[in-house]
Amino acid sequence: MTANTATARPSRISTTIDFTKDGKQTGFLRLPHSVHRSAYGWLPIPVVCIRNGDGPRVLLLSGNHGDEYEGQVTLCDLARTLQPEDITGRIIILPMANYPAAHAGLRTSPIDEGNLNRSFPGNADGTPTPIIAHYIESVLLADCDYMVDLHSGGSSLHYLPTVVGRQGRTPEESHKVYDLMKVFGAPIGFMFPPGTEDRTSTAAAARQGVISILTEMGGSGTVTPDILKIAKRGVRRVLAHIGSLKNPARELSEELPVRLTRAPSQAWFVYATEDGLWEPLVDLGDEVVKGQPAALIHFPETPWREPAEVCFEESGVVVCKRIPGRTERGDCLFHLGSDFSID
Repeated sequence: MTANTATARPSRISTTIDFTKDGKQTGFLRLPHSVHRSAYGWLPIPVVCIRNGDGPRVLLLSGNHGDEYEGQVTLCDLARTLQPEDITGRIIILPMANYPAAHAGLRTSPIDEGNLNRSFPGNADGTPTPIIAHYIESVLLADCDYMVDLHSGGSSLHYLPTVVGRQGRTPEESHKVYDLMKVFGAPIGFMFPPGTEDRTSTAAAARQGVISILTEMGGSGTVTPDILKIAKRGVRRVLAHIGSLKNPARELSEELPVRLTRAPSQAWFVYATEDGLWEPLVDLGDEVVKGQPAALIHFPETPWREPAEVCFEESGVVVCKRIPGRTERGDCLFHLGSDFSID
């Protein structure tokens, strides 16, 4: 694949990890960061590389958004327990992809306010977030076959356990993605149409010819045992399915149902129309219909004022819900999934 101008420049990130070497290596990606307190410093982005000969080349990400913890816990567990003799090929684990954001527990970087999942293909000469995006796309993804990027709703949203795919440019590409979604085994599958948002990790993967999926595992700025179980099980099932894990029968012994949904347009997203205190009228997993009231927005500063009613513009299942009670015009309150098939 011909590199575009954004990714053609060499990365400023270095590492002591040799991604071609067999065995298990742990260390850091070193992002040069010269500031008042540390003139010749670098940001330590933790990385684990496990390799055992030839085979599938996989990138596992979490901490793309720093306040999404389920994936970070899942990959920390995998980084500790997975050994070279357990696998075929290579697995690179990047549990705090946007290290400044993950270290601070924030969605975006406290250094440059960068949202890593809106920064691809990145910029080798930019601030830390686009430099990280550039390294992931031009160095890591350029040498991988598969990617799993583990997200959740973070501090402001909560999702039903959902595995997300990006619909391919051809039916064959879509089926490869959907196969990984089915294997992952979250209760909800959500497919974005092709051409959706070209600044994300899945868009970066598509540009590099990498088959990828993403997850939305809960959220609310916390971790729950039931959702963590789905995340840990799902990653291992994907690794088994693509041939990374030896003895895959144990991981794939159970077929798990996945309800495939999509949001054909912004009409499947519900946004606050006013600043105020919002009252949800439905909950996660509810089936709703077009025109049904979704929420009321109250005005405590003028409590005698009638609340504003917000309605659903389409029908579907509620897969995502806002968490904070205070809201501003333009905040996403809910989004829906509409059933569909890629056939």
